[in-house]
Amino acid sequence: MEVTEYAKDLYILDDGQVREFLIIGRNEAILIDTGFPETKIINEVQKLTSFPLKVLLTHGDGDRCGGLDSFQECYVHQGDKGLIKTTIKINCLKEKDLIVIGDYCFEVIEIPGHTYGSIAFLDIQKKLLIVGDTVQLGPIYMFGEHRNLDLYIHSLEKLNTYQNQIETILPSHNRYPLTKEYIGHCLSDARLLKAHKLLGVKHQFLPCREYRGKKISFYY
Repeated sequence: MEVTEYAKDLYILDDGQVREFLIIGRNEAILIDTGFPETKIINEVQKLTSFPLKVLLTHGDGDRCGGLDSFQECYVHQGDKGLIKTTIKINCLKEKDLIVIGDYCFEVIEIPGHTYGSIAFLDIQKKLLIVGDTVQLGPIYMFGEHRNLDLYIHSLEKLNTYQNQIETILPSHNRYPLTKEYIGHCLSDARLLKAHKLLGVKHQFLPCREYRGKKISFYY
């Protein structure tokens, strides 16, 4: 596990496959996503803080909720509640909810598409967006029953309206940080995907094809 203090009180925990985000406040902390079960994220968190911890999920895929059973409760959007298999208490987040921790104040933005309950966390003052899988280099998973390409495109159009409030994007996979221009890159290539203008190659073992756009790739 590679642990990086990206900014004051903001730590990135990266196991090489997926990354999580830990924000430490004055007397509490927030963990965004919990990785795979084998990540054992609780061990890494306890090395950094002993404060009471609130767990938020960007969405309900297995690489986000794999470590949940080490905690008492979590917060996720209602749209992904059904994806999460855990015995802990699940609370729901919605559009415009505010998450205040230390010097950070994150607004919840609903961005369905990658999953029906995908959300992003935007700190307007710091112009920082923590976005899960929705904005990244890819491959962005868009195959399966809980994905929706039309909603994904609509959510990127929505994120585009926040352009003046975003400078830095922290995705959960691949290179980081990204600039706000990558919202447009994802949107342009997703539109090409919908219009059947990208060449797809059958995946070796997943039930999908890989489509490479000008900047972004998709599994669809």
